[in-house]
Amino acid sequence: MNQILSINNTPKATPKKEKNNYSNFKNNKGPTDIGHILKFFSIAILVFGVFMIGSGSYSMFQEVTKKEEVTKPQIFVKPPNNNEIVIQISHDKSLSKVTYSWDDEDVNTVQCSGKMGVQTKIKVLEGIHTLTINATDINGETSEYKSTYNIEENISINVDIEGNGVKITLNAKTELSYMTYRWDEEEETKIDINSNEFEQTIEAPKGLHTLTISAVDKNNQTKTETQKIEGVMKPTVEITAGENKKFVMKISDEEGIKKVEFSINDSDNYVLDLERVLPLEERKEFEYSFALQDGENKIQVTAHNENNVTETKSVTINTENM
Repeated sequence: MNQILSINNTPKATPKKEKNNYSNFKNNKGPTDIGHILKFFSIAILVFGVFMIGSGSYSMFQEVTKKEEVTKPQIFVKPPNNNEIVIQISHDKSLSKVTYSWDDEDVNTVQCSGKMGVQTKIKVLEGIHTLTINATDINGETSEYKSTYNIEENISINVDIEGNGVKITLNAKTELSYMTYRWDEEEETKIDINSNEFEQTIEAPKGLHTLTISAVDKNNQTKTETQKIEGVMKPTVEITAGENKKFVMKISDEEGIKKVEFSINDSDNYVLDLERVLPLEERKEFEYSFALQDGENKIQVTAHNENNVTETKSVTINTENM
């Protein structure tokens, strides 16, 4: 049986529709798409890390910058002029304290509260001395200045202890005009000099006291010395005419009398060495009588106490008046 095939009856091929990209991405669960996701998050994390590092570095930079902005007071000292120097303190903040001292001794304070700058003039000490200046601001930041000055002495003052007296010796290159001295805070005593050299012995009060001496030359240059002095009392000596053509000496001293020397008419000299024959308690008050010569008697008595302080008294007694 013959079969006849008709090409007109051949079924047509139906073309397949392609799915859109969104559908492909939505339905595609393959490894390639997971890689894309991981890559995306890696980049995001990297960017975030860079941002954090940058922020930290900027903070550190700001902190360092703030620390570098801390300032301290500036101290300027002008060279000496006529034995004086000018101290200048300046700052960008208020000052709370400014002090200066010579050789780390008495500290002097300069008024500066609430000020951003101060200036003061001070005397430079003669000789070799070290000046120290400290300036502190309201934040507690302090600057220090130290410098040693060697100023040739124009006036020298020497103090020596002699018994209960103080010997003051002055020497100057320029003629001295006058000197003053005072004990503690008492009134000053002024002595005119008008010479390049001067010497004076003054009596020291009993106990520990402060002696202040100032010497001024013709150019008005001043030198001042302050010294602690331990003063002691002199013995008390009294000489009177006694009975039977004798004179009587009465001597007292709270420290004790060590020795008594006396003479008559500058020729007869006698020494009573009391510390060899009497205990200390019996030497605090002493009385002694001695025969006079006929006629006029010039008597001089010198008493020495335990501190080697002496007192001398002189009288004249005529036996014809007794």
